Amino acid sequence: MDIEQKIATTMLFGLLGLATVSDLRHHRIPNLLVLLGLALGFASQVYAGGWSGLGNAFQGMAVGFAVFLPLYALGGMAAGDVKLMAMAGAFLSPWDALWAAAFSLIAGGVCGFLIVLFRGQLPLTLARYGLMFKARAYLAPASHEVAGKPFPYSVAVLLGTLGSVYWMNFS
Repeated sequence: MDIEQKIATTMLFGLLGLATVSDLRHHRIPNLLVLLGLALGFASQVYAGGWSGLGNAFQGMAVGFAVFLPLYALGGMAAGDVKLMAMAGAFLSPWDALWAAAFSLIAGGVCGFLIVLFRGQLPLTLARYGLMFKARAYLAPASHEVAGKPFPYSVAVLLGTLGSVYWMNFS
């Protein structure tokens, strides 16, 4: 990894860290932070790859956005999470953005499972999934279930992107 990539990666993780802190504290990812990240992602791509870097940034952004958009449309995540993944994609190639999104989805699943487990609601959640399987229909979590509460998905985007970048550079 050359110095330009290290600087861009440091900027990306700094921005993701700020977004995560904001999401944990205020349940919101500021649009200004996302716009700043998009500008820095595009600038770092152009700096590293010339004008072809502009295409890389746009495609990476589009991939991050496209992977998370259906989950937003289905009510599984907030718009800020989609924009955050698009911002992360702007720092990456399209292929790397796809891996970052995939790792983020995996990290989200693991985080969700751990939250359900540590809150002592694993049997309740598994029973609901068993009923859904039998009924072949979606059964929304009850109001007292942790599975029905909002989850700061920026944590998963940070962990997934970190994991994918680590995996891509050191595997």
